[in-house]
Amino acid sequence: MSRPKRQTRRFEFILYEALYGPIVLIRSVWRQLLLLFVMFLSGGIVFRFYEHLPVLDAFLASVSTITTIGLYVPNGGNFATLNKQEAVLLIVLIIVSVGSGVSILQSTVNSVVNGALAKGEIEKRLIEKLKGHFIVCGYTRMGRYVLERLDESGIDYVVLTKNPNVYDELIRSDVLAVLETEGDAIKTLKSANIDKASKVIVADVNDSDNLLLILSARKLRHDIKILTVVHEPSLMEMAKNAGADVVIPSSITLGHMLAFAAVTPDPVGFISSENIGKEGIAEFPIASRLEGAKLQDVAKVATIAGVERDGVIVRDIFDGTFTLRKGDILLIIGNPSSLRTLE
Repeated sequence: MSRPKRQTRRFEFILYEALYGPIVLIRSVWRQLLLLFVMFLSGGIVFRFYEHLPVLDAFLASVSTITTIGLYVPNGGNFATLNKQEAVLLIVLIIVSVGSGVSILQSTVNSVVNGALAKGEIEKRLIEKLKGHFIVCGYTRMGRYVLERLDESGIDYVVLTKNPNVYDELIRSDVLAVLETEGDAIKTLKSANIDKASKVIVADVNDSDNLLLILSARKLRHDIKILTVVHEPSLMEMAKNAGADVVIPSSITLGHMLAFAAVTPDPVGFISSENIGKEGIAEFPIASRLEGAKLQDVAKVATIAGVERDGVIVRDIFDGTFTLRKGDILLIIGNPSSLRTLE
């Protein structure tokens, strides 16, 4: 599902770049282009007045002289008898025009080298088209894992980052991104089209930045779902008060996972819930003494999440007649003590 979306997005990047590239370039150099045209026009007036050339010939002579092509030489090339006022005017026109030309060239080269050509317009147009997308704040190691899962699910998302280099990297990879405006989280979220987004995932390494984004997102959308991570457990309540719907304390969660893995022979997962607390999921291989037992009997002493048989998760296990085979693997939810009881 994600591959067609990614291919479509890549095509959209190419299409919008072809469409808006020339427009953005003209926008970046229109002042220099206007000044250059004024210089050409002024040169034409000079040649019309001093050399008495026809209008079109005067303009051609101006373009030829200012661009140093040299199709026309004032006063037949005799600069000693050239009108002094004409000479001064031509010197000024040439200097200003060459400067404008260099400025245009530099702006164009900078736009291409820095990868800035049409990116702003492309990003803006594509993000405006999104609806029901996720906004992921913080392209950290954790944020990358989030994006991988969203890609697998085929969900559209916009990434917020403060790092210009990371922003350029994301754009080159055809990832929709917004460069965060320092100190203006509301403007950044608006640029990510929060009005049409469905969820905001806040996963920056800085808790204070996370809290600011939560407050800003909640101010802009009272109905949007906000999920966040906090690295300092004491800030959990503050994140909830700021407007986060789901708050995951990274240090506590990782600590419980490590402890569960240390005391459990075959850990495979972990559950963290405000209602049931923190529980682990472990594998429990079926030995010969349980072969032929009904699963509903085993369920009286353990919370069963599933059964793996021949490398596949069995779906119809709760019909009352499902019996266990040797080699089956139970996926059990519980703490280490409950798993030892089952053993």
